[in-house]
Amino acid sequence: MKLTRRETLALGLAATTVTVLPFRAVAAAEDQIAAFTGGADIGSGDITLTAPEIAENGNTVPIGVEAPGAVSIMVLAMGNPNPDVGTFNFGPLAGSQSASTRIRLAGTQDVLAIAKMGDGSFIQTSSTVKVTIGGCGG
Repeated sequence: MKLTRRETLALGLAATTVTVLPFRAVAAAEDQIAAFTGGADIGSGDITLTAPEIAENGNTVPIGVEAPGAVSIMVLAMGNPNPDVGTFNFGPLAGSQSASTRIRLAGTQDVLAIAKMGDGSFIQTSSTVKVTIGGCGG
């Protein structure tokens, strides 16, 4: 097989892009975490993230998050091109500080939940979800 210079450059660019994309997703997640917490330390505590251990389809993965006493909860899918799943805010009249939704996952990855508590502290938990059929990536 004979490659032209243009084809060689295209293959090199494609290989570089595939190598750099995961780093950009992690950097984006770290930026979003820093913006949410304001750079504060994140501990562990009474926060529950409910997600399936194995998802047969990455297009609709059910998750639930609960943190009694939380003011807001941010959920991130660490392996997605855009890791931000959503932020749930709770007012003083909220009956419970919990939320559930369905998310799309690009593949097997960690789902991270960070809660801002009423006293201004932050707690987190994570869960690994194994995806058997493609989601964001096809």
